[in-house]
Amino acid sequence: MAILIGALGILVLLAVAYLLSNDKKNVNFKSIAIMIAIQLLLGAFLLGTSIGRKIIEAITNVFTKILAYGNEGISFVFGDRLLDEGVFFVQTLAMIIFVSALLSILNYTRILPLAIKYIGGFVSKITGLPKIESFVATNAMVFGDTTAIIAVKDHIGRLNKNRLFVVTTASLVSVSCSILGAYMMMVPAEYVLVALPLNVFSGLIVSSIVCPVIIDKDSKEDEIDTNSVEESTLFEAIGSGTLMGGKIALIVGAMLVTYVGLLALVNGVLNGTIGVDLQTILGYILYPVAFLMGIPSSELLTAGGIMGTKIVANEFVAMLDLEPLIPTLTEKTVGTVTAFLISFANFSSVGIIIGAVQAINGEKAKEVASFGLKMLLVATMGSVLTATVVGLFL
Repeated sequence: MAILIGALGILVLLAVAYLLSNDKKNVNFKSIAIMIAIQLLLGAFLLGTSIGRKIIEAITNVFTKILAYGNEGISFVFGDRLLDEGVFFVQTLAMIIFVSALLSILNYTRILPLAIKYIGGFVSKITGLPKIESFVATNAMVFGDTTAIIAVKDHIGRLNKNRLFVVTTASLVSVSCSILGAYMMMVPAEYVLVALPLNVFSGLIVSSIVCPVIIDKDSKEDEIDTNSVEESTLFEAIGSGTLMGGKIALIVGAMLVTYVGLLALVNGVLNGTIGVDLQTILGYILYPVAFLMGIPSSELLTAGGIMGTKIVANEFVAMLDLEPLIPTLTEKTVGTVTAFLISFANFSSVGIIIGAVQAINGEKAKEVASFGLKMLLVATMGSVLTATVVGLFL
């Protein structure tokens, strides 16, 4: 029954996306079908077969070992006591610095640019979507939303409104690999890793239904430069990645101080006036969405509250809510909700994306601002699609 409900949920989500479409006659149903099929095959293989589970387990073990090396540096700076006591910045956010430096090394050695180029090209060929949209969705899987947009800055000015919507929305249904280590400290690593590739297709599926892209077969797309690396030496790359990681860790920490404090303030007011906290209200609002994702009925309210917290605050705040509940929830709920949380689809990220486009092209930034709320809605639908696909195989 849960599988049937999940399948129904996918159909309902696609139907809603179609109703929101601004150009229904040009929706590329063939590419949508191909991408959904790929998602289902990936989910079935990685979560539904023993070989797939072993692959995920092996990748998880590799990440675990890498994070253990990072803990050596964290322990040296902060001491074993703070690390063992689970001080959040030390145990979780400091790992962002180490992982960011590793990503910078991989970028400097051209390993990541080449991987992104060929994966993006593969996505473009099998779906029929333009290279720019496919490249951004793939790049966002590694570097996050703003960096993915900046990587195609020379093309932003030539994108029409529909293509710009697909680019920004697909980038929003993503996370940066630099913060994966922090996620893995809080929620099950296997669901974090499975969500990454599924998000690439989820973002493209929902955004290209809502704003279809018409491809002019007679025109040639500009090639996307993936070989431009700012750092001239390996040590410069390490330093740049480290400083960027430190900046991200501090920003995330500052955002958490604000959002956790504000949520506590709002909950204090709500409990004092109507006797209900914000998470409960959000749980009821997203109750039907959680139901269509296939989450067990006894856990719908809890799941809806965590999902709502992620949208109004961010994924870290939601993970802080989910983490202590993991032992009490079913694997299906934990896996489905975790997959939903692995994206930057929240209110604050919309402002960040507008700011990134503003730095590139002021006129295009106005266009992005005009569809900001719609972009968040569709990006959230992409997260729902990823989570529902994961839930089908749990």
